[in-house]
Amino acid sequence: MRIAFSLLFLLLPFFPFAQEKGLNQVIDEKFGDLTGWFVNAIFYSIPFTDEIQVPWVLIVLIFGAVFFSLYFKLINITGFKTAINIVRGKYDEIESGGDDHVEASDAVFKVDGDNPDTIRVEQDADHHGEVSHFQALTAALSATVGLGNIAGVAVAISIGGPGATFWMIVAGLIGMASKFTECTLGVRYREIDETGRVFGGPMYYLSKGLKEKGLAGIGKVLAVLFAIMCIGGSFGGGNMFQSNQAFAMLQSYTGGADSPLNGYGLIFGIVMAALVGIVIIGGIKKIANVTDKIVPFMVAIYVLAVVVILFMNVNQIPRAFSEIFSGAFTGLGIAGGIFGVLIQGFRRAAFSNEAGIGSASIAHSAVKTKYAASEGLVALLEPFIDTVIVCTMTALVLIISNGDGSIMQYGTAVTEGVEVTSKAFEANISWFPVVLTIAVILFAFSTMISWSYYGYQAWTYLFGRSRSMEYTYKLLFCVFVAVGAAIKLDSVINFSDAMIFAMLVPNMIGLFLLAPKAKEELNRFMLAIRK
Repeated sequence: MRIAFSLLFLLLPFFPFAQEKGLNQVIDEKFGDLTGWFVNAIFYSIPFTDEIQVPWVLIVLIFGAVFFSLYFKLINITGFKTAINIVRGKYDEIESGGDDHVEASDAVFKVDGDNPDTIRVEQDADHHGEVSHFQALTAALSATVGLGNIAGVAVAISIGGPGATFWMIVAGLIGMASKFTECTLGVRYREIDETGRVFGGPMYYLSKGLKEKGLAGIGKVLAVLFAIMCIGGSFGGGNMFQSNQAFAMLQSYTGGADSPLNGYGLIFGIVMAALVGIVIIGGIKKIANVTDKIVPFMVAIYVLAVVVILFMNVNQIPRAFSEIFSGAFTGLGIAGGIFGVLIQGFRRAAFSNEAGIGSASIAHSAVKTKYAASEGLVALLEPFIDTVIVCTMTALVLIISNGDGSIMQYGTAVTEGVEVTSKAFEANISWFPVVLTIAVILFAFSTMISWSYYGYQAWTYLFGRSRSMEYTYKLLFCVFVAVGAAIKLDSVINFSDAMIFAMLVPNMIGLFLLAPKAKEELNRFMLAIRK
């Protein structure tokens, strides 16, 4: 706790300057000078032509998604129906009963050897996890469905044109295989303590899985690196950026520069921090109980608004799809032609659903099941919902609304994606900015509580599972919620985003080496279903 209070004490002097030019900007610039090399390295783009530059992280994510799709024989398609049935509860009896128990060496042993207490707990049918398949799915979705689906799609289409939507869909479909792999491994190598609390994610399958392959030292190093970057990402992109954008959207709706909320970012941040704190103190069960209500609600509101607009413009839908397919293979008017369009689509999908980053496996690890692959199959629905459905529906509204070119000019990047999307929806539904404002705040809130769990899991891996360490992290997280709404530290957010995408390096190494273990789990679960 002393760490948290010390940091809070250091941050307090910044609050009076929250809305002024001065100290906070100086801090941001200095931080940027110190961390710029790391940000540039992670987001370094490989030049293919004078007009086309592709971030190397995107190449790794795409290659991994294609590899896992082929390795698991198109599990993205063949496993879709089974995934739906799992969420519906069709196989609950198989997963919770019967004689087939999870082997202790697969799920509960620690790096230093078997732990009798956790073996006993894991073999108790009441302690196979903490949340249901549906709750695990919504907890993970709440961290990915958000501003990227609203603002990011507008940016991608403004640069790559309507054709970027096609490649966005393709990237979402192949990304389903990456999600399956990492979430299956997350459950296989999770640990469950004597109280039934679950600890899982890349930290555990990297350290324990690679130890099985005789690479204990490498696995430990990769696990520690992942944990450090996950904590950094949870404080920035998963926290400060979210609270900052939520307040900015509320401020914009209430008058922009003339808003009566100007200067009250800290107040908003404190209120948001209090709400976040109430939820995250309860752990994954409380988080899941909130997300399984918020996520379906906010997605339903957003999708309903889209459906209404599409129904109002039903005669324009064929034109929109025509532009999507023709633009995907011609790239007319777009820098880099078809290749430029493809890159924009893949970039938006990969950066939206985070397939291959490893973060989602932390939430999915807490599921109640004896079969790791069952949750891997549920997890593959995540990119489908996030990218194939939500992002595509946003794209359709943008393309239809931009029929006369009044919303954006294809080939020219927009700077404020949220405002462009809001304008497109407002052109059809005058009161939609109200819905969008509520959606952004809910998206930000749900993202923060999910990322708090990701960061907490990484924190406990590094510093232990004591209650003092737990509350230290959660207090720090709430402090950063308030700070994020009060001041905009661009360099801190850029550094945090870089840490999130740097997570793919240790994670992908682990996924490639441990893919056979995921296949074993898939075969075991499918055999149980056939029986």
